[in-house]
Amino acid sequence: MNTLPKAFFNRPAPKVARDLIGCYLVVRRGGKIRRFRVTEAEAYDGFDDLASHAARGLTQRNQIMFREAGHIYVYFVYGMHWMLNVVTGPAGYPAAVLLRGAESSDGKTLYDGPGKLTKALGIAGDLNGTTLSRQNGLWVEPPKADAPRPKIAATPRIGVAYAGPVWSKKAYRFVAGKGERWRPRSEAKARGAKAP
Repeated sequence: MNTLPKAFFNRPAPKVARDLIGCYLVVRRGGKIRRFRVTEAEAYDGFDDLASHAARGLTQRNQIMFREAGHIYVYFVYGMHWMLNVVTGPAGYPAAVLLRGAESSDGKTLYDGPGKLTKALGIAGDLNGTTLSRQNGLWVEPPKADAPRPKIAATPRIGVAYAGPVWSKKAYRFVAGKGERWRPRSEAKARGAKAP
């Protein structure tokens, strides 16, 4: 399957975040390839976004956000979790999409949180500053041609109350489905319902 081109990511972060829902995050480790269908993503967009690492300007930590679209920005939080982001937009404009959730390609397991997702993928700081590519062992593929587009809900981002009354309420979090409880696709089919 083809990988998403750099042009896909060279757009405003909210558009990229929304369009990533239903795409496949693919990781290769030890010769084994695994695919995860993206179910949740958040956009962080520019200097004015008070929820973004870039709100305080260029720092040693956030410098990857200022690079060209398609770079991987990975950072450590709470002394225990890696966060996986993909840089978006033109170089010099700090924006990125945080990958918050994905399901296994068979639809049976949901990794509903950025820390759970990076643990499942085996993502760590060694990928920080690299680019999405087969060569680097992490890339994104478009949805299957015959796959229906998932219904997508847009909500405020998680845990950004510090960003104030405006930026904390921006609907920059995109989630597959209508916000209902996630069920494995096999279970949803058994009940006659469409899975997100």
